[in-house]
Amino acid sequence: MRIVLAAALALIATTAQAAEKPVIAFTWDDLPAHAALPPGVTRVQVAADLLKASADAKAPAFGFINGVQTEREPGSDAALKLWREAGQPLGNHTWSHKNIASLTAEQFIAETAQNEPMLKDLMAGQDWRWLRYPFLSEGDTPEKRLAVRSWLAANHYRIASVTMSFGDWAFSDPYARCVAKGDQAAIADLERRYLDGAAAVADRSRDMAKTLYGEDIPYVLLMHGGAFEARMATRLFKLYQDKGYGFTTLEKAESHPFYKTDVDPSLPPQPTTLEDALRAKGLPVPPLPIDLKALESVCR
Repeated sequence: MRIVLAAALALIATTAQAAEKPVIAFTWDDLPAHAALPPGVTRVQVAADLLKASADAKAPAFGFINGVQTEREPGSDAALKLWREAGQPLGNHTWSHKNIASLTAEQFIAETAQNEPMLKDLMAGQDWRWLRYPFLSEGDTPEKRLAVRSWLAANHYRIASVTMSFGDWAFSDPYARCVAKGDQAAIADLERRYLDGAAAVADRSRDMAKTLYGEDIPYVLLMHGGAFEARMATRLFKLYQDKGYGFTTLEKAESHPFYKTDVDPSLPPQPTTLEDALRAKGLPVPPLPIDLKALESVCR
């Protein structure tokens, strides 16, 4: 009887630990063409490497597209087709990645709508109505923000919030410069900074969530579909796995109540970044534990 009871308690403990495992939804912005390419690398190869690493880690990969890139880099649309052939979804990052602060509400809505024909074709009847705001900027005035949210709600969009970001985008151009120069020591240093930054920011996001709620929420990680990200993807997935994270879909992550006002843009907006949620409660926001400014001078 004692053995049976012990086994039952062990099973309950194991189940509880599994339920408490933090999860991340990986999202990849700026497809099909983020930042500069190093010599000899193609957009299709970047997409293929990202998708393979995602598949190996069993991590869903939600991509957000800027359709203008298929005009700026003819042939890059093949990377989007590859994404879909891998069974991974795509959503709307607006046509040309303009900051809403530089546009009227009407102009921003037009930028969003311009992407839709491409998404409809690529997604072939599956749900693509997720918007990731460029620069994560939702408007420089309350009136503009509400006007766009009203249009999004009327057109059945959900907003893809972000609750984890370590500035991966800032490594892309330095990496391309270092490859062009053949500076292997500088590339190794970029790799170290990248992984150290990802680890520190993962801890920071968990600390913020626990300060706010006493527990983890599902985290939505902002990434970008660039060459350095493709180089580092396998190691990045392993880093999160070693820290105890699992991976989930964007839709499952944003089913958590924290994201409810972005999943339903008809609701009055509430903070949907951990930083803004802390500020709204008058709590201090921990500093970002990575110096992105220092990357600007690398391999110059």
